[in-house]
Amino acid sequence: MSAALVWIRRHLLALAALAVLVYMLVPNVVVAVFSFNNPSGRFNYEWNSFSTQAWTNICGTPGICSSLGLSLKIGITASIIATILGTLVAFALGRHRFRGRAATNLLIFMPMATPEVVMGSSLLTLFVMMGVPSGQGAILIAHIMFCLSFVVVAVKARVASLDPRLEEAAADLGATPLQTFLRVTLPLAAPGIAAGALLAFSLSFDDYIITNFQASPSSITFPMYVWGAAQRGTPVQINVIGTLMFLVALTVVIAGQVISSRRNKKVAA
Repeated sequence: MSAALVWIRRHLLALAALAVLVYMLVPNVVVAVFSFNNPSGRFNYEWNSFSTQAWTNICGTPGICSSLGLSLKIGITASIIATILGTLVAFALGRHRFRGRAATNLLIFMPMATPEVVMGSSLLTLFVMMGVPSGQGAILIAHIMFCLSFVVVAVKARVASLDPRLEEAAADLGATPLQTFLRVTLPLAAPGIAAGALLAFSLSFDDYIITNFQASPSSITFPMYVWGAAQRGTPVQINVIGTLMFLVALTVVIAGQVISSRRNKKVAA
């Protein structure tokens, strides 16, 4: 009994982490399992029989692929623009002292702390006053705005951990400021930039509340389609797309870890 307690104490943290990981992955497993279901009614909530029909005909439900394409288009565009702007802001805040720096940090944090209902309604009021029509353009502007804050936080944390002596060494060896930035600073900050870009894309693709305020009848994103479909009957294709998105995200994360591990091994060698 004492040996068992000793083993539990030694592995308690690992067991707790494993339990949390399993708890987080259970919904994804349920979604993946029900993507192979053949429901007997309109709702895909009870297991009926195994079928691959939804996987072979993902666009079988009207409107699902068009809404998915719109979400991917807005998510990729918003993440690229937010990553570029957020990286510049993060370097400015992390490397330079200027008047209004504290106020800028506060403004960057506000979109993260503001409830989405308040932000969505405020943006709608602003767009109406400025004459900006609802639709893809308004959604894209809104997504860039709230994704920007998360990119700044992610990149700023990476910039703060950089060793300035590496840049000083590059300058001592004759590198120009541009060469130092491109060959030393930017590669070192790349993990934070990539993390900010992935976070921005996931937040943009997943957003419903803010998007619902800015959308028009012709600009239905995938989360809005899922919400509307849930009122009438959930098609199995929604589970298929959710499973594919999870697998793509998992592949990107694993690939990033493998590349980082190989790079660390080369540096150590």
